[in-house]
Amino acid sequence: MIAGEGRCPGCRVVSVLTSPLLLRYGYPLRPAVAKGNGETIFDRAPAGESAAGRVARRVRRHLRWGRTEGFGRLVEEDELNPVTRARVAASKWQWRRSHPRAAGHATPVYLVGLQRSGTNMLARGLDIAPEFEVHNENDREVFDHFLLRDDDVVRRVVLASRHDYVLFKPLCDSHRVDQLLDPRGTPSPGRAIWAYRDVDGRVRSAVSKFGRNNLLTLRDIAVGKGAGMWQAQRLSPETLEQISGFDYSTMSAETAAALFWWMRNGLFFETGLDRRDDVLLASYQDMLATPAPAMQEICDFLGLEYRPALIEHISPRGPGGARPLEIDPRARALCDHLQSRLDDALRHQRDRRAA
Repeated sequence: MIAGEGRCPGCRVVSVLTSPLLLRYGYPLRPAVAKGNGETIFDRAPAGESAAGRVARRVRRHLRWGRTEGFGRLVEEDELNPVTRARVAASKWQWRRSHPRAAGHATPVYLVGLQRSGTNMLARGLDIAPEFEVHNENDREVFDHFLLRDDDVVRRVVLASRHDYVLFKPLCDSHRVDQLLDPRGTPSPGRAIWAYRDVDGRVRSAVSKFGRNNLLTLRDIAVGKGAGMWQAQRLSPETLEQISGFDYSTMSAETAAALFWWMRNGLFFETGLDRRDDVLLASYQDMLATPAPAMQEICDFLGLEYRPALIEHISPRGPGGARPLEIDPRARALCDHLQSRLDDALRHQRDRRAA
């Protein structure tokens, strides 16, 4: 029996369906054990990985995520439910029929931030609105390995749309939001939403989902190997100095995920997004605690009519009772300071819009 296949009814089915693919490409059915430098198949893609190997590795990852986090959650997060997808597609088709318009009038909207910060939840809510055409980061027409394709592709997609908005979720391009919002030959100026989450919540989710990926990435950046990595783009000398000052041979996955949270969310300020009226800061905690006001704020920013259906997929809940994670004190201090800056920026943003 494949490890873990008996934990839920769907596990056995998924395991049986995917086992031939894993065996075909030479992957064992049980999780890989760390070897040599300690990396496993779940940490990150190896250099020079083939297309077949990439497919097999993704299947292995999804099997693990399904077993550890539940296949129902995986289906929901990756929008794999055919009934839901058909219902959303039908509503958009009906909207286009009842709102006939020529292509070329859509507003591009960029949903950005750090992975595991609630962007899927926001994208699902906005996708419910038929005014939106949504391109998630697994859409190969617009993304290549989760990175936006060139400007001509984005422009072509926006100009071809018969919706009011075209939503992109380029999380790996969050460091260039200011560039994406520059005039790009689209009829309407772009808008961006930067979602952020508390560090402990994001760390728990990231380590569960990606293992030691952030640790391995930071280790490479610290020794000067980040030139071609999206994770290292547009980092300030001060940020690079801080990253280089840690010992990655003894660092835990949790501390690395927290430091990565600090590094990438810090770009919100380092690239001047806090001073722009076309960028909205959105809190994952606020969306969970008070979904209606939080979504109303996003709708006001976009000029979209709010409706309760946009938050039907969100189960309101307050702050969790989980204890703070054990994170290196220096990394914790950096994160606490940035958390305060983000929260202050959010309050200032609301005060400015209310004035």
